[in-house]
Amino acid sequence: MDKKTTDISKLFERNKLWADRIKEINPDYFTKLSQQQNPEFLWIGCADSRVPANQIVDLPPGEVFVHRNIANVVVPSDLNCLSVIQYAVDVLEVKHIIVCGHYGCGGVAAAMEDKDHGLIDNWLHHIRDVHRHHEKELTAITDETARLERLCELNVVEQTNNVCNTNIVKNAWKRGAPLSVHGLVYSLRNGILKEMMVRAENQ
Repeated sequence: MDKKTTDISKLFERNKLWADRIKEINPDYFTKLSQQQNPEFLWIGCADSRVPANQIVDLPPGEVFVHRNIANVVVPSDLNCLSVIQYAVDVLEVKHIIVCGHYGCGGVAAAMEDKDHGLIDNWLHHIRDVHRHHEKELTAITDETARLERLCELNVVEQTNNVCNTNIVKNAWKRGAPLSVHGLVYSLRNGILKEMMVRAENQ
């Protein structure tokens, strides 16, 4: 990669140009943005740099509360993720929680490999559990790419169910909060989202 694109100073230059461009279009943009945060969506997605939440759904800053980690995993031991969910549900009162995975996920692919990846293997263990629970279905898929894509889908379903099983979401539903939980998969090939599942209070 060219040094011009890796030099951190270029980020500051691009930031200044971007901020100036926004203020030229809408002089009050940053003033209004800084005054409140009132999103209706919590997005739990993969940390992959090719899957930016706001851009995928074409919403501006302030509209989507975002948490990202490798392979969009939601587990009871991850206090960071649970804290984000609690803040989004109890304080921001979001109406929708979205768990979004993507086809071609490197984390999911690594979980399928029989080799040492170092520290990250502790995290990938959660995806290997998903693989184990669906081993019969996945083994029957002979095409490696298709098998990986199916595991990406199954991982989204599993993590979406994990969100629904948190006390945070259960308590929100008990008190009648209008909260829905969605599992989506994003395609890097065409930019389209596919819905895998949705759960709400009455389901």
